[in-house]
Order: sequence, then structure tokens, then C-alpha cells
Amino acid sequence: MQPARRARRQPAWHMLASEFSDSTLSQQGSGEFDPLFVITKLGAKVNRVVVAGMLERLDPRETSNGSTLWQGQLRDPSGLHFFSVGDYAPESMRELTIQLSSRIEDGETIMLLMTAKARYFQNDEGAVYTSLRPEEAAIITRESYRNWLVEASEGMLERIDMHEKSSSLEKNSEALAAGGIPEEMREGILLANEHYGEIDLETYRLNIMNSLDIAEDKVPSMSKPTVPQSQKSLDVEETESSVQEESSAEGEVDLKKVLLDLISRLDQGEGVDFDTLLSNAAARGHDRDASESSLDELTEEGSVHEPRFGWFKITN
Repeated sequence: MQPARRARRQPAWHMLASEFSDSTLSQQGSGEFDPLFVITKLGAKVNRVVVAGMLERLDPRETSNGSTLWQGQLRDPSGLHFFSVGDYAPESMRELTIQLSSRIEDGETIMLLMTAKARYFQNDEGAVYTSLRPEEAAIITRESYRNWLVEASEGMLERIDMHEKSSSLEKNSEALAAGGIPEEMREGILLANEHYGEIDLETYRLNIMNSLDIAEDKVPSMSKPTVPQSQKSLDVEETESSVQEESSAEGEVDLKKVLLDLISRLDQGEGVDFDTLLSNAAARGHDRDASESSLDELTEEGSVHEPRFGWFKITN
């Protein structure tokens, strides 16, 4: 008997959190080595991703067999990626996870890039959860994060364009091919159309705008974190002295101005809800408690108001 052949390694998608976490459809063959795919609303068949953002949480949890499972959250401008690192992870990933946990406890702001496998779980009540299983990760500089934001945004924009183009075509592979839809997107688009139906693309467009604003420094953000000497052991790029000098010259960012700018950009007419506002501030590197205090100050001084509880608008 010939040994079973392993499936080929799947390409990794650069993907914002909102597109991945919105997914409620998966596909997997019956073979031992058949890969799992998460099908996004835009038609991407995702087995592996490259994601980046601020490492927001990393906590250990003891499992029933006595091993330790690390659970974390990675935030980008569109939302959260949830991931877990256990005994199955490469040794280098487990070692890095322990180091990262210690640094988060010390209050360090960490921007992380990771390559990860997609995971999908549906509970007995039918609720669907997506998460990531990291293969490798590295701390990155703000410049590297900007580059990732641009690449992830461009990828999402291309998928939006293909989704819109496919809406006027017959729902079969031949019609999609004739319409210029690339081969790697055809099956995913057909599956997504059947499962999700009509979707709201404006949220994704807003995600792209927010991400590119950060990448192009159009939205104020915190100064680039300095890299301590101990970080060299993690193969992190050293902070350039010129950038450090520039950051020092800029001084502290006015967090109230950041929040006002976010409200003006995110307000679609009804205001911006509390969690969305603070999450976007956190994606730019601002402490959540500090953002909440600044928001209270803006409310007290009348710069913003709540048309309904938990929603904020700029006072005209």
C-alpha cells in the first residue's frame, strides 16, 4: 500500500480581521491530510493567513491534560484576530509566546506579524467561531506594520472588486472565468454567494479607508515604540535613531484630538458606538483606559455628545 500523500502547502492571504472573523462557512475534504478552508464573505478560501496588529492580550490556560494553552488577541484597525498556541505549535513559537507574555505584563506595546493556520469551530447551539493557530511570528516596526496594512487593504479591495464583478455573471465556474475572475477565487465566490447571499460591502470599504489612513499617517497615532536591547534576541529590527529623534520632537499625542478625528471619520450619521471608537484608538496604539478618560473629558466639555447611550457625535 502506498503511503497517503500530504496535501500541498497552501498560500497565505494577507487579511484584515473583519473579513476573517465575519466568516461562518468552512470546507474540508474527507482525506487525512485534506486542508481546512474558511470561506470569507468576499470569496477567499483561507487555509493560512498573514496577519498583523497590536498584541492586546496573551494569557495562559491549563488544559484538562495538564498542558498549557496560550490564548491571545491581535488587533488591527478592523477588529480582532483570536489565536491560540499550545503543545502542537513549533518550539520557536512557544518560546516566543512566553517571552511576549512577560513583556505584555510589563506594559510594553507590541506590534506583531504572524503567519497562521485558519481554525473554525461551531458549538452545539450553532454559533460559529474562527481563530488562528500561529506557525511563526515576529515583532515588527511601525514601518513594517504600515506595509502590511497596505498589502492587506489592497487584497481586500481586489476581492471587493471581484465580488461586485461576479454579481452580474452567471453563478458557475465557466461564467466567472469568462468574466475575468481568477481561478483561485472562483470556487470561493460561488460558495460564498450561496451561503451568505447579498452582503454589505461598505463596512469593508470603511475598514480599508481606516487602514490606509494609518498606513499613510493621516490619522494621528502614538509615537513608534522604542525597541529595548533585550528584544534583539527575538530577531526584531532595531529602531532607527532618526525615527526615535523624530518621535521625541513630536512629543505626546493629544488623545482628545485623536478621538475627535476618529469620530468624524467613522460617523455614518448616527454617531460612533463606544466599543468601535475605543477599539480604533487601541489599533493606533492608545491605551483603552486613557482613551475612555479622554472621551469623558470631551463629553464634559461639550465637544461631543451622546444622541443615545453609548454612541458619540461631535457637537456642532
